[in-house]
Amino acid sequence: MPPNPPSDGGSLTEGDLKRPMFALAWPIIVTELLQVAYNLADTIWLGRLSTDAVAAISLAFPLIFLLISVGGGFTVAGTILVAQYTGAKKEGSAGVVAGQTFSFITVIAVAVGVLGFFATDLMLGVLPSSPATAGQVIPLAGDYMRVFFLGLPFLFGFFVFSSLMRGYGNTRAPMVVMFVSVAINVLVDPIFIFGFENNPLFGMLGLRGVETWLFAATGFEGYGVTGAAFATVLSRAVATVIGLYVIFGTSAGPDVSLGDFVPQREYIEKIVRLGVPSALEQSASALGFITLTAMVVTFAPEVVAAYGLGNRLTSLVFLPALGLGRATDTIVGQNLGAQKPERAERAVWLAAKVGASVMLVIGVVAYLFAEPIVGVFIGTGTDSAARTIELGAEYIRVRAFEFGFIGVLQTVLGAYRGAGNTKTALAFSLFALWFGRIPIVYYLSFVQGFGEMGIWIGMAVGQILGAIAAAAWFTRGTWKESVIDRSDAAVE
Repeated sequence: MPPNPPSDGGSLTEGDLKRPMFALAWPIIVTELLQVAYNLADTIWLGRLSTDAVAAISLAFPLIFLLISVGGGFTVAGTILVAQYTGAKKEGSAGVVAGQTFSFITVIAVAVGVLGFFATDLMLGVLPSSPATAGQVIPLAGDYMRVFFLGLPFLFGFFVFSSLMRGYGNTRAPMVVMFVSVAINVLVDPIFIFGFENNPLFGMLGLRGVETWLFAATGFEGYGVTGAAFATVLSRAVATVIGLYVIFGTSAGPDVSLGDFVPQREYIEKIVRLGVPSALEQSASALGFITLTAMVVTFAPEVVAAYGLGNRLTSLVFLPALGLGRATDTIVGQNLGAQKPERAERAVWLAAKVGASVMLVIGVVAYLFAEPIVGVFIGTGTDSAARTIELGAEYIRVRAFEFGFIGVLQTVLGAYRGAGNTKTALAFSLFALWFGRIPIVYYLSFVQGFGEMGIWIGMAVGQILGAIAAAAWFTRGTWKESVIDRSDAAVE
């Protein structure tokens, strides 16, 4: 079989690099854009509900991410192994890895979902908060989190599907599945939040008469913040079902059979060996953001809302860098599997240059138009909303200075992961967050008295330091070994 048949842009292990890299990266970027659309849809509609609702999901997501990062790290292992076995032309082994990853992470998803549901109040209770935040925001965040955790297996199901398909070189199938899921979420989100009474969606569409009829028939007033969680779980469930069909019912990905789901020690050990550092990386990142959030919630609700909204918007503009980083992950993995380390290195530097250039342009645009961008997501007419928009725009302008560096950092971290050097990726992620962002935010905000501006500056400087350190270490070339055993029997 060809080393990477689904890329639709040429071989990842032979010939020109630019076209296959672009063909691999753009669907990832679109998929991640759609991923952010989940959160932005919640933010847009909840922003029209109240500032407290926006602040609630700002608090909820770092805590949710802390637990889901456990399973997320093991999806990285699946990507690495599928990519390297595919590059080595070992389709049978790639299929076994896919089955093993699915079954392993399903067990983790159920366990983490149950744990998160019962530990929600305990996790929220750890966060220090102002009296206003504790009384107005924390209860809403708890309602959102409990529903979200109950739907965690569906969330993990799509993550596994997307990661395995990416390692195989097929990034278009996850993009299509994600589009369907987001379309469902955007449609049902305002209905679950507002019901059929004073729903802004019906007002925007000029359908108040229809809304009145629906309310008379159902009496449904919506679930508020909890409704956003219900909408996300429903749309994720649809994505997971479609993803399973693509894996089992089509030839678009690795050839997986039911027998591949039966645990096999050698593959589980590989998944654990590669996945544990990635799980630690994501967990440490989540814990770091919880630490940052714990500092942020000591400020007024408007600062909390601006911080959460600013992070969502910056995650949106980081998508080109993230897409290139994940494409690099696959290209490095397949080329190391094919024993072509020099080609892998050329791909990394190409992606880093492109990523830095694109992100620099995005940074200029974000700086110039920060206030109107933030204003789209917050309803106007109150002093609280106006202050939130002002603070959010200030945050975006400061973060814009780091954008070019993010293009380099995401690409280099993707290269380390694709090579199986998940411990190295862990080290530099920890450096950027725990030796960069967190101490700088604390020092500037609480020691030097910079207030919220100290938060904004610390968030940017930490990432810049991480990018410089990761790129410098990459030049040593110690990452150029594959992690698969080339004596493994191929099943063709």
